[in-house]
Amino acid sequence: MDAFDHCAEATREHDRDRYIADLFAPAAARRHLFALHAFNAEVARIRETVSDPNLGEIRLQWWRDALLGGGAGNPVADALIETIRTFALPLGGFEGLIDARTFDLYDDQMPTLNDLEGYAGETSSALIQLGAIVLAGGRDPQVAGAAGHAGVAYALAGLMRAFPIHAARGQCYLPAELAAKHGFDRATLTDGSTTPALLATLADLRAVARRHLAIALEEIAGVAAALKPAFLPLALVGPVLDRMDRPGYDPFAAPDLPLWRRHWIVWRAAGRL
Repeated sequence: MDAFDHCAEATREHDRDRYIADLFAPAAARRHLFALHAFNAEVARIRETVSDPNLGEIRLQWWRDALLGGGAGNPVADALIETIRTFALPLGGFEGLIDARTFDLYDDQMPTLNDLEGYAGETSSALIQLGAIVLAGGRDPQVAGAAGHAGVAYALAGLMRAFPIHAARGQCYLPAELAAKHGFDRATLTDGSTTPALLATLADLRAVARRHLAIALEEIAGVAAALKPAFLPLALVGPVLDRMDRPGYDPFAAPDLPLWRRHWIVWRAAGRL
């Protein structure tokens, strides 16, 4: 298995939604999208693979060094470095993503909505932008606005999907300012209490996600068809938020879309490219 095949398998295992979307990209670009998304999965999973935040910091530094060509022997790093060189991808996008992931290592509460949107922009939006550059053959795809809103919408929906996992670890991505508005006490995360305050805070966050989704969809309408595979995961955001809007929603159970339906939603969205 070469480095890019390894990335395809890693993306399939750890980031199935982006894997499904990547299958609709042209074959020449697909392997490089897998490299981007396998890298993202590796960095996003560091919290799960270390026993101490300091070890996570060391792992993040390893990836910073790897971006400069120091990752030889690691298949994801090798594929990523080749992708960066092939498409002259800006290192700043990767460095910002790595820096943002430092937040994941600790149990601090996200301070403000603006901070959360910034985190989403540095991670999810940056990944869409980098994917669009790959699909544009290394040229500037001129989709920064669409990528920004799409990435925030996708990230917010993803964080709410992962709410049970984060709550079990003591992590809280719900902005403190939104929590204070509704009187939500993050201490209730540990006992799994679905309080009115928690539901109101999550409802506000879904409204924010929907605003970004609406803007993203409007801007994506003007994006060249060749670049749209980078935005395909966004097709899942609306259906995910719809499920959370249903009566009886339990954020600690986080009802997710079944895999077959995720395949179908992305396939249908790809057919409209």
